[in-house]
Amino acid sequence: MARTVNCVHLNKEADGLDFQLYPGDLGKRIFDNISKEAWGLWQKKQTMLINEKKLNMMNVDDRKFLEAQMTSFLFEGKDVEIEGFVPEKDQDVARRPK
Repeated sequence: MARTVNCVHLNKEADGLDFQLYPGDLGKRIFDNISKEAWGLWQKKQTMLINEKKLNMMNVDDRKFLEAQMTSFLFEGKDVEIEGFVPEKDQDVARRPK
């Protein structure tokens, strides 16, 4: 049977992660409070951030920036702002003639 968590990002009971994916206390917090679905949403945002901002994961400052973005996305409900990105649901509205 799948492990369930009360996902703080999605604000619902959902399947939890199979194992701790991130190190340390923050990793434990994610494992205990974030669902697979929410983690998947974060991974998409993370990939876009790394690509658009040309982050280097060998750079300590870039890793700290990414961790701060992850924490605010997963636990504070803040969306990640990526310059020039228009979410799919908003793209239809943006394309409509005025």
